[in-house]
Amino acid sequence: MTIHWIAIARTLGGLLLFAGAALLAPAGVALGYGEAAWWSFGGTALGTLATGGALWFGLGGVAPQDKDLGIREGFVIVALSWVVLSLVGALPFVISDVLPSYTDAFFETMSGFTTTGATIFGGGGNMDIEAMPRSFLFWRSLTHWIGGMGIILLTLAILPILGIGGFQLYRAEVPGPSADKLTPRVRETARRLWLVYVGITAVQVLFLLPAMSGFDAINHAFATMATGGFSTKNGSVADFDSAYVDGVITLFMVLAGMNFALHYRMLRGKAITVWRDTELRVYLGIIVAATGLLVVSTWSVSGVRLPVASEAQTSFAGYDSLGEALRYGVFQAVAIITSTGFGTADYEMWPPLAVGVVFLLFFCGGMAGSTGGGVKVMRHVVLAKNALNEFKQLVHPRAVLRTHLNGQPIAPAVLRNVLLFVVLYILLLFLGTLALAALGQDLWTAFAAALSCVGNIGPGWGTVGPTENYAHLPALSKWILSFLMMAGRLEIITVLIVFTPAFWRR
Repeated sequence: MTIHWIAIARTLGGLLLFAGAALLAPAGVALGYGEAAWWSFGGTALGTLATGGALWFGLGGVAPQDKDLGIREGFVIVALSWVVLSLVGALPFVISDVLPSYTDAFFETMSGFTTTGATIFGGGGNMDIEAMPRSFLFWRSLTHWIGGMGIILLTLAILPILGIGGFQLYRAEVPGPSADKLTPRVRETARRLWLVYVGITAVQVLFLLPAMSGFDAINHAFATMATGGFSTKNGSVADFDSAYVDGVITLFMVLAGMNFALHYRMLRGKAITVWRDTELRVYLGIIVAATGLLVVSTWSVSGVRLPVASEAQTSFAGYDSLGEALRYGVFQAVAIITSTGFGTADYEMWPPLAVGVVFLLFFCGGMAGSTGGGVKVMRHVVLAKNALNEFKQLVHPRAVLRTHLNGQPIAPAVLRNVLLFVVLYILLLFLGTLALAALGQDLWTAFAAALSCVGNIGPGWGTVGPTENYAHLPALSKWILSFLMMAGRLEIITVLIVFTPAFWRR
């Protein structure tokens, strides 16, 4: 079957139209605050709108009569859209000289759209975050918010005319082992998901307003619901030094890490069915267990003091009160498991037990169907259940056993998909580590940077830890990490499949 390149180009034109419209928002912020950067956003927006319009309207008359995109076209569009939109979104940084290096601008923009939150600001000669024009702070947060639910899904929601091959795009974009449609029509599904997304974001803004400015509240709500992690402060959420802010953001990070289909069911009064969801109970259980271990290991009077691993850890004497240990413990546990990456504490200085807990959370991820990155809780549940079945099969070799989830048998195709994803995740992690090490990074930093970017977490360890940034990395390392961010955001298979010979055969 021939790939419909004209249809792909026309669809990308539609996405560029949306990107051009999105760029007008920070242009408006710049005008509102009297910043000269408005023209860099405005000029980029006009050029993007012109290019998108030429593709969308110019190719409208020559597009294939069969307007339903196949699965291959869906994969190509999703993969290309993130690259193209990041290339475009990086231009205002360079035009305004906020970032003189286009590599840095692309890295920052890809980090935004993929909700990774890894930044190059505050190091390597780049300006501090708080010194940036407000329009660029807003643009970083907006790329988070758009990328959180997915550029393709957003387009399907607001441009019904795009309804070509909708489910192929939806299936390729929505996070998780499978895409669970809320309604038979994909566009209606997209609209309802975005209504939930917008609604929860608005509620968080209202909750944050008593403790911060409207601008900061909007930016942090965008970053929280997208599980992104870009902040308007150099020290992230820690700079607000507010237990109230920590509590609000923690709550909404938990909500952002949940499957948005469950939010929709809760709004329809089906809370009981929501609680019966196995993945949700495991997700909340991991948060509770991790928080408990972090509290025990960081509370100064808990009595748990294992030998320290470095001189840096000896300077951490522990939190004086249970409330303080709980505040910082639950925040960091939720920030890492949901891949948000906000920071209120330097977890590298914590005792070894706490460091080990945080490290394990890097491999967890949020729920399937959430804006979180990582492996996803669903896959861990499926792997655990399948492993138990394999053990039973060894004891009872003649038994016919099926792996079940929420009372329903898991299709063999889903099991294969989960196993393939985990293998590719590990392979990509180690290849990324080797590539970064070959470019001069120490092995621990190389591993941490690759792990953080493929999991869309943001902060890592070593020289890219929670109080550091990625500015010092070589240019080629940043392009490699940008690819890892995109692959991780699109669940790896969606990206890597376009590099296989079988994908291009007729």
